[in-house]
Amino acid sequence: MRRSLVQGDDAARHPFLQSLPRHVRHGAAPDPVRRRNRIDARDARAGRAAAWRRAWRRWRRGSAITLQDVKDFLMAYCACFMAAMAFFA
Repeated sequence: MRRSLVQGDDAARHPFLQSLPRHVRHGAAPDPVRRRNRIDARDARAGRAAAWRRAWRRWRRGSAITLQDVKDFLMAYCACFMAAMAFFA
Protein backbone atom coordinates (compact mmCIF):
# COMPACT_ATOMS: atom_id res chain seq x y z
CA MET A 1 0.00 0.00 0.00
CA ARG A 2 1.38 3.38 -0.91
CA ARG A 3 0.86 6.33 1.43
CA SER A 4 1.43 9.91 0.54
CA LEU A 5 3.73 12.01 2.68
CA VAL A 6 1.82 14.06 5.24
CA GLN A 7 3.09 16.59 7.74
CA GLY A 8 2.51 15.58 11.33
CA ASP A 9 -0.16 17.23 13.40
CA ASP A 10 0.82 17.93 17.01
CA ALA A 11 -2.82 18.12 18.10
CA ALA A 12 -3.11 14.39 17.41
CA ARG A 13 -1.35 12.63 20.25
CA HIS A 14 -1.08 9.15 18.70
CA PRO A 15 1.66 8.56 16.07
CA PHE A 16 -0.76 6.94 13.64
CA LEU A 17 -3.21 9.85 13.93
CA GLN A 18 -0.34 12.28 13.40
CA SER A 19 0.40 10.64 10.08
CA LEU A 20 -3.16 11.17 8.80
CA PRO A 21 -4.27 14.36 7.06
CA ARG A 22 -6.49 16.66 9.10
CA HIS A 23 -9.54 16.21 6.86
CA VAL A 24 -9.35 12.43 7.32
CA ARG A 25 -9.23 12.63 11.10
CA HIS A 26 -12.03 15.16 11.45
CA GLY A 27 -14.23 13.92 8.63
CA ALA A 28 -15.59 15.80 5.66
CA ALA A 29 -19.05 17.08 4.88
CA PRO A 30 -21.58 14.26 4.46
CA ASP A 31 -21.98 13.03 0.91
CA PRO A 32 -25.71 12.99 0.00
CA VAL A 33 -25.30 10.14 -2.50
CA ARG A 34 -23.56 7.87 0.01
CA ARG A 35 -26.14 8.82 2.65
CA ARG A 36 -28.98 7.92 0.28
CA ASN A 37 -27.28 4.59 -0.50
CA ARG A 38 -26.93 3.81 3.22
CA ILE A 39 -30.59 4.63 3.81
CA ASP A 40 -31.65 2.45 0.87
CA ALA A 41 -29.49 -0.42 2.13
CA ARG A 42 -30.94 -0.05 5.63
CA ASP A 43 -34.49 -0.12 4.24
CA ALA A 44 -33.68 -3.19 2.16
CA ARG A 45 -32.29 -4.98 5.23
CA ALA A 46 -35.41 -4.05 7.20
CA GLY A 47 -37.61 -5.41 4.42
CA ARG A 48 -35.70 -8.69 4.28
CA ALA A 49 -35.85 -9.01 8.06
CA ALA A 50 -39.62 -8.43 8.06
CA ALA A 51 -40.09 -11.04 5.33
CA TRP A 52 -37.95 -13.50 7.27
CA ARG A 53 -39.99 -12.90 10.44
CA ARG A 54 -43.24 -13.47 8.54
CA ALA A 55 -41.90 -16.72 7.06
CA TRP A 56 -40.65 -17.82 10.48
CA ARG A 57 -44.05 -17.20 12.10
CA ARG A 58 -45.80 -19.05 9.30
CA TRP A 59 -43.46 -22.03 9.75
CA ARG A 60 -43.79 -22.02 13.57
CA ARG A 61 -47.58 -22.15 13.40
CA GLY A 62 -47.40 -25.47 11.58
CA SER A 63 -44.72 -27.07 13.72
CA ALA A 64 -44.94 -27.44 17.45
CA ILE A 65 -42.67 -29.37 19.80
CA THR A 66 -44.55 -32.34 21.15
CA LEU A 67 -43.94 -34.47 24.22
CA GLN A 68 -42.70 -37.26 21.97
CA ASP A 69 -40.05 -34.92 20.50
CA VAL A 70 -38.78 -34.11 24.00
CA LYS A 71 -38.69 -37.80 24.95
CA ASP A 72 -36.75 -38.69 21.79
CA PHE A 73 -34.25 -35.90 22.41
CA LEU A 74 -33.67 -36.94 26.01
CA MET A 75 -33.27 -40.60 25.02
CA ALA A 76 -30.65 -39.72 22.38
CA TYR A 77 -28.86 -37.33 24.78
CA CYS A 78 -28.67 -39.93 27.55
CA ALA A 79 -27.48 -42.62 25.12
CA CYS A 80 -24.68 -40.38 23.81
CA PHE A 81 -23.72 -39.36 27.36
CA MET A 82 -23.51 -42.99 28.49
CA ALA A 83 -21.48 -43.95 25.42
CA ALA A 84 -19.02 -41.10 26.07
CA MET A 85 -18.69 -42.05 29.75
CA ALA A 86 -18.08 -45.68 28.82
CA PHE A 87 -15.44 -44.62 26.31
CA PHE A 88 -13.60 -42.38 28.79
CA ALA A 89 -13.83 -44.84 31.71
